[in-house]
Amino acid sequence: MDTNVMEAERKFSEYLKQKGLRVTPQRLKILEAFLHADDHVSMEELFLLVRSKDSTVGQVTVYRTLKLLCEAGIASAVNFEEGMVRYEPLGMHHHDHLVCEKCGKKIEFVNDAIEQLQEKVCRVHDFIPTSHHMVLYGICADCRKKA
Repeated sequence: MDTNVMEAERKFSEYLKQKGLRVTPQRLKILEAFLHADDHVSMEELFLLVRSKDSTVGQVTVYRTLKLLCEAGIASAVNFEEGMVRYEPLGMHHHDHLVCEKCGKKIEFVNDAIEQLQEKVCRVHDFIPTSHHMVLYGICADCRKKA
């Protein structure tokens, strides 16, 4: 098991215990599947991933566990305006997104100048940010080449 998974499992277990909830094998399977998902995953996609490995895990359990993962600071809900919420791991690195409106490709990026400008805007307005998420929509290079 890699270090990120072990750290997330420890953090999640501590959070559950703090809330008076049990650390169950099903919750840990959902966490592991979430962390190993290839992309930003919807609740339904995560349910199918988990279900392919353990048919006893129900959709409600996945939904509730995703909510707990968000509360524990392990997952973040992301809305790409496609009619569903997707989730991504938190704490790996901060990033923003470019989303292609034709093929749906999501490109993660980090830009220090943008981050510094956001900090400056907050200082000017005496504002303390707690979080942010930036998504830019457009057409990716691959789709422009096909057109």
